[in-house]
Amino acid sequence: MGFFGRVFLILALLSLHPTQFFADSSSLSSKGLSDFTQIFLNHAKKKEVSDWMVGIRRKIHENPELGYEEFETSKLIRAELDKMGIPYKYPIAVTGVVGFVGSGKPPFVAIRADMDALAMQELVEWDHKSIIPGKMHACGHDGHVAMLLGAAKILQEYHELLQGTVALAFQPAEEGGGGAKKMVDAGVLENVEAIFGLHVSPGLPIGEVTSKPGPLLAGSGFFEAVISGKGGHAAIPQHSIDPILAASNVIVSLQHLVSREADPLDSQVVTVAKFQGGGALNVIPDSVTIGGTFRAFSKESFMQLRQRIEEVIIGQATVQRCKATVDFLLNDKPFFPVTINNKDLHEYFHKVAGDMLGIRNVKEMQPFMGSEDFSFYQEVIPGYFFFLGMKNETNENPASLHSPFFKINEDSFPYGAALHASLAAGYLFELQPRTTLLSEKQHDEL
Repeated sequence: MGFFGRVFLILALLSLHPTQFFADSSSLSSKGLSDFTQIFLNHAKKKEVSDWMVGIRRKIHENPELGYEEFETSKLIRAELDKMGIPYKYPIAVTGVVGFVGSGKPPFVAIRADMDALAMQELVEWDHKSIIPGKMHACGHDGHVAMLLGAAKILQEYHELLQGTVALAFQPAEEGGGGAKKMVDAGVLENVEAIFGLHVSPGLPIGEVTSKPGPLLAGSGFFEAVISGKGGHAAIPQHSIDPILAASNVIVSLQHLVSREADPLDSQVVTVAKFQGGGALNVIPDSVTIGGTFRAFSKESFMQLRQRIEEVIIGQATVQRCKATVDFLLNDKPFFPVTINNKDLHEYFHKVAGDMLGIRNVKEMQPFMGSEDFSFYQEVIPGYFFFLGMKNETNENPASLHSPFFKINEDSFPYGAALHASLAAGYLFELQPRTTLLSEKQHDEL
């Protein structure tokens, strides 16, 4: 029997014996899982659905909003959910939205998209260029929102088949603001068994995905230090205490933390990306501000780096007769944990993506020193994060993420939407036990 034959049988069973049907956890075979991944992909590739996702993405791209300022983006999301008849909770974490598709009962699984843009000027000239000076969607989050809405449309179309509930998490402030942590603190993972997330990848061919089990992305933090000396005329430096010289020594010494103190097999990074001091060519300034980021793949290494960064900055400044203060900016930029993919979910992802795209198009990547606040979800429940290809044959050297020349390939949207929907629906069908006790529990948001 084909998939649609099973659909009609399922609907008939639902109308006659809904309790008995949902109590049978084996009602959909593994062949059925393979079938509906293709059904979902074909649905997402329909011109009216694909064009709809592209239109949403372009509206968001023209009006980028920074972290915790995504009010218009959130309004657009809610309007689309309203049109689909999908209930939601708002506001969460200032601008966040969580929609719910399915039975309204356990088990719950979540799929997530981030909404925020970057503080940079777009340099791509096209009809839907950002109209907000100094703000741009240069990391693909506009596409992430469009694909999650696409998944919502697919899931709502087949909502009678969902043996549980899918939570659609539209999250603010991924770019350093730790929006995921605020979402967790707001209780969005209550009763949720697992969560999936994706990110577009400019260098990966369209129709391919990549990820890995275990540590995928590094834990990250930021720091800023003010090194204070005594300003004066550049021609008589003996009457000054030069903070620029002190800051220069600090920067060199910080590089030794990785090259001389860290295990070469334990990947770590310390980068100073900010150096501000002085405004005249013949004046030694009173102070210099430096800042940067640090990354590691274990909590122990990360906290060791944090401690040593502060010690080195203060110690080297003291050697140069300066004073220093160090701020890790935790109020605005919380430390991101390591992104660690659940091993069981990796096997499940490999199966679902392989069924949809072909097993040869499911790649395994090496760990990457970038970071993602999706890791906050993974600290609470099993989670899985993967990268979605969007490189086409004509785009040999695509601009990287966070580049003012970044362009997203909108042809990738059906794949992202269908993968989101398939991972969520399949998880409810195949991986979660159905028990009378569990089915009696309701999610607080519904």
